[in-house]
Amino acid sequence: MMTRAEGAYLGAVRAFQNPMLDLLHKRHAPLVVSLLSTLFTAERPTVPVADAHAEVGTALEELRAAGYEDGLPATANARDLCRQWADAGWLVRQVVDEDVEVYRLSAHAVGALEVAGRAGGTRARVSRSRVRTLLDAVERLAQDADPDVLVRMARLDAEIARLSAELAEIQRTGQVEEVDEEQLLEEAENVLHLVRELPADFARVAESIKTMQRDVVTALRQDERPTGEVLREYLERGEHVMESTAEGRAFAGALRLIGDAQHLDELSGRLDVVLRHPFTRRLLPQQRGELRDVVRRIEQGLDQVFTAQREASYVITAQVRNHDPLRDRQVDELLRDVMRGLQAWTPDARRGHAVEPLRRLPVADVDHLRQTPGDLRPPQPPAPLAAWDDDGVPDVSDDEARAWGGAHYQQLREHLVGLAAGAVDVAAAFDAAPEQLRRPVDLLGLIELAHELGMDEQDDVASVVAVRPDGTRRRFAFGALTARVEDADDD
Repeated sequence: MMTRAEGAYLGAVRAFQNPMLDLLHKRHAPLVVSLLSTLFTAERPTVPVADAHAEVGTALEELRAAGYEDGLPATANARDLCRQWADAGWLVRQVVDEDVEVYRLSAHAVGALEVAGRAGGTRARVSRSRVRTLLDAVERLAQDADPDVLVRMARLDAEIARLSAELAEIQRTGQVEEVDEEQLLEEAENVLHLVRELPADFARVAESIKTMQRDVVTALRQDERPTGEVLREYLERGEHVMESTAEGRAFAGALRLIGDAQHLDELSGRLDVVLRHPFTRRLLPQQRGELRDVVRRIEQGLDQVFTAQREASYVITAQVRNHDPLRDRQVDELLRDVMRGLQAWTPDARRGHAVEPLRRLPVADVDHLRQTPGDLRPPQPPAPLAAWDDDGVPDVSDDEARAWGGAHYQQLREHLVGLAAGAVDVAAAFDAAPEQLRRPVDLLGLIELAHELGMDEQDDVASVVAVRPDGTRRRFAFGALTARVEDADDD
């Protein structure tokens, strides 16, 4: 039979296996807490991996330069420290939009920072506000747990009588009893104590959803049940991911109180009233900032949980749609083979050690090859080619072929030079040419010759009628051109 001392000891051992307590009792815990608290803030919940390495490296150099060498790791650099923190469960590495890899604090790290902040800040006191919070919570618990209708009615009647008496007193005197500033300070410290618990609570909810997501995906990849059954079960869990964990169910209940925008607006207005009171001047600037940021921290926590819920639903749905148990097992076996190879190679490897490359792919182990190839002959022979009768083509003379050929450049040049020296209108020159030089292709040739001789473009549009060798005519329009023709003797 386990003794009382043994049970307490085993419980403490299990508690210190929690990454939060593990962080706080490490030798370099002050360094970890200080760097994480400066790296991550309420305005900066995630930090790009490269920026985190650079900022941690700068902080280490500053601490070494200030003489705090004894409290720092001897050889570890910023990259190694961040990797150790991620392996210990204090940092979470993830990929966000545009394939940017970032760090964020885990729920354990958030809780450890809150514990360290409370221990190093204002000490919690047994105050009237804290006791009243406890009494109110116990009273609410008793009311919710007691189903007796008569008891509930008696409590409501007593509460109505108390509130009516308070209202009558205010109406009679026209004054509200002022509360001592010391009591207001106690209540503000109690509010801050409750607020500091929120980030860790939100982070735990988000991480519980991610844990459920990993469990579902792992079970799906190892599942050998019929596809229809797998689809029904896992799609349902993906759609109702918030109700799949204890933290998620608790968060859903709290969301009904703080998720309404009207409730958050009312909370923001009440905090503004508090911050305008003179007693807040006795609070530290950090405490006033925490009061001012209560609503924003709640909104950030809600966004963190909703983002985790959307990602879990997307991952589970995508895994179900692309689920292939055989392929997943093959990938798992391949990855295990790679890890075994790395584990066998790493102990003997040294920095700069050459790695023999894979010069050719391994030969596939085929049990049996087909010995009789298929018949490549078509079932029916192709149709015979049609006979081509060269004698059936009518004879075409060279003059007829030349008439349908390219431009007569030589005759066009002689015709253009023979018109006149100086600026010659291309359209007029084409109209003045004989019919055998007024084909459409000759018009292009005449414009080409004008470009070689030098031409000037006009603003108006010219049109000509071209004659094909078969006698058909066609009108063409183009920007008016004049060719600069030199005297025939000069040419």
